Amino acid sequence: GDPLEHPQTENYWGNVNPIGVRSCYDEGKRTAETLAMDYHRGANVEVRIARIFNTYGPRMSIDDGRVVSNFVAQAMRKEPLTVYGDGKQTRSFQYVSDLVEGLIHLMENEHVGPFNLGNPGEFTVLELAEVVKSVVDPKAQIEFRENTADDPHMRKPDITKAKELLHWEPKVPLKEGLSLMVEDFRLRILDDLLLSQIH
Repeated sequence: GDPLEHPQTENYWGNVNPIGVRSCYDEGKRTAETLAMDYHRGANVEVRIARIFNTYGPRMSIDDGRVVSNFVAQAMRKEPLTVYGDGKQTRSFQYVSDLVEGLIHLMENEHVGPFNLGNPGEFTVLELAEVVKSVVDPKAQIEFRENTADDPHMRKPDITKAKELLHWEPKVPLKEGLSLMVEDFRLRILDDLLLSQIH
C-alpha cells in the first residue's frame, strides 16, 4: 500500500488495503514473514527475512507487467511507453546482481531480519521512462493512462540496517544495469520476431 513512512525502514509495518486489488500481493508478503517467524520461534527453524524492493535485470519475463520490463520491451518494439497516472510516483530500482549479493550476505549472517534489500536511489516513473529512452530509443513516445488502484505513490528502502549488519549496499547504477538488461531483451525480442515470421 501507500507507505505512511518515507523512506521505509524495517520497523514500518505497512499501510495495506486488505480487500484491494493488490491485497493478495501485499498481504502475501506479510503472511510469509509471519509464517517464517512462527516456525523460527515455535520449531527452531533457522530463517532469514528479506524485504526485496523493485529488482530488474536480464532473463526477466519480457511481458511480466513490471514497469522496467514493460518500458524496455515497449521501446524495443517501437511502441509507446505506458505511464499510469501522472508518472510522478517514485520507485527504487536495484539490479539483480546487487540483490543476489545482498541475499548471500543475509544467508551467511546470524541475523534473522527483516532486512530491506533495495537500491535507495529514487526515481519517478517518468524519470525511469527517460532513462530507458536514452538507453534504448531516444525517439520513443510516452503514453499516459489511468492509474491502477492502490498504486503506491512512493517506494524507497532505508537500507541502513543492511549496511551496518550485513555490510551490504547496491553498487550498479540504473543506467548501467539497464544497458545489461537491454542486451538480453534485444536478443530475445529479436528471436521472437524471427520465430513469428517463420510461422
